[in-house]
Amino acid sequence: MDAPVAIIGGGISGLSTAYYLAQSGIPSTLVEARPRLGGVIQTERVAGCVIEGGPDSFLSTKPAAMDLIRELGLADDVIGSNDHQRITYIWKGGRLVPMPDGLQFMVPTKLLPLLSTRLLSWPTKLRMGMERFHPPGRHPEDRSVAEFVTSHYGAEAVNYLAEPLLSGIYGGSPSALSINSVLPRFVELEAKYGSLTKGVLAELKTNQAQAKRQPLFRTLKGGLGQLVSALAARLEGHATVLHRRAQAVERTGGGFRIRLEDGWLECPQLVLACEATHAAALTAGLDGRLADLLAGIPYSSSMMVALGFPDGAFSKPLAGFGFLVPKRERRRLVACTWVGAKFSHRVPSGTTLLRCFLGGMDDAAILSESDDVIVATVVNELHDIVGFSAAPAFSRIFRWPRSMAQYIVGHAARVAEIEARSSAIPGLQLAGNAYTGIGIPDCVRMGKEAAQAISKASCPVRLTAHIT
Repeated sequence: MDAPVAIIGGGISGLSTAYYLAQSGIPSTLVEARPRLGGVIQTERVAGCVIEGGPDSFLSTKPAAMDLIRELGLADDVIGSNDHQRITYIWKGGRLVPMPDGLQFMVPTKLLPLLSTRLLSWPTKLRMGMERFHPPGRHPEDRSVAEFVTSHYGAEAVNYLAEPLLSGIYGGSPSALSINSVLPRFVELEAKYGSLTKGVLAELKTNQAQAKRQPLFRTLKGGLGQLVSALAARLEGHATVLHRRAQAVERTGGGFRIRLEDGWLECPQLVLACEATHAAALTAGLDGRLADLLAGIPYSSSMMVALGFPDGAFSKPLAGFGFLVPKRERRRLVACTWVGAKFSHRVPSGTTLLRCFLGGMDDAAILSESDDVIVATVVNELHDIVGFSAAPAFSRIFRWPRSMAQYIVGHAARVAEIEARSSAIPGLQLAGNAYTGIGIPDCVRMGKEAAQAISKASCPVRLTAHIT
């Protein structure tokens, strides 16, 4: 079996690659081990609720996802987060404490909310206020997020701001994650202003008009599964989908030979849009050092548990977007979102839907527990935190083993070497959340870049027309 381009991985990175290849008139074969496309994007409908098993949205500030959505004709289905209701709580000392208004990640931009919050001690508040005098300067070496935040705001800001926020996004620890790769914007602000507070305030002043027009998060009314379905529909007749697992890759005179479970696939151009751990196994016969570099990117495991309750189970409506549980206050629950408050059109009247998150680098073992044990664990912890008077009407569990790449200290240098070594193998491209961004817009961007590189290389077999 031959293909002009083979793409290993049918998540959003691989789908985007195939779509943009087809836009350039280049057919492809998409190899995906799962019985469905979309990777961690999985949308279900239960009792009138739109349930996202993986990501529920994407950042508005990164344009690639929105550009793709417009091209697919889905712009009218885009909705924004209800930012007028955006309050995030931190579980501390047996109570939900709202994060101070004006906080940009862990950077305070308003004085009075900082002074009045119960989340932080007075010594930390004083240190955060004095951070305005932090001197500018560049640090040539990479640092952990914990080291970086401590140098500006102190250890308590790490424990009750940076750690729970990063656990909710990466499932990782600030003591391991790289500030240069996870929060490069803050590194630039430190270099220019010294003070993160001064830098963020300057940014807000510059971008004030745009910020008022744009919600923080965007998604599709019917769920992000709409994006996967639209891409799959557009690829019909332009890409072949094989639900097989790629077992090995060999170099040939004309490109590559991929061993599948039931045969071989040959192609002049190859895109590895799978997890770096899988890419490592596949590239072992191409470049041992590249395989080692890919294998060295760690991954966290996560789980999402959706619980639907009748509104009457709660004594009052749940306010805000949800809560985060810092590691030092945590049992198993990492975070929880009130779905109906964050996004309209997701939950019917009379129902309260909660999206609960577990796992991470410190608790991958939770994924091996039975459904009954997991639901009981989540219900018990939720009852202690928010209280309710009725059992959930339904539950759904989504397990994502080793699915979230960890950008640990030294990640940028690792990726630079990965790019150098992969570019030395003609016809090979890499895409996915292991490299230069974990969100949907970043994965779409990398897929598009891979397609552009292949198109530029003048793939010899082309379709006669663009897809419409």
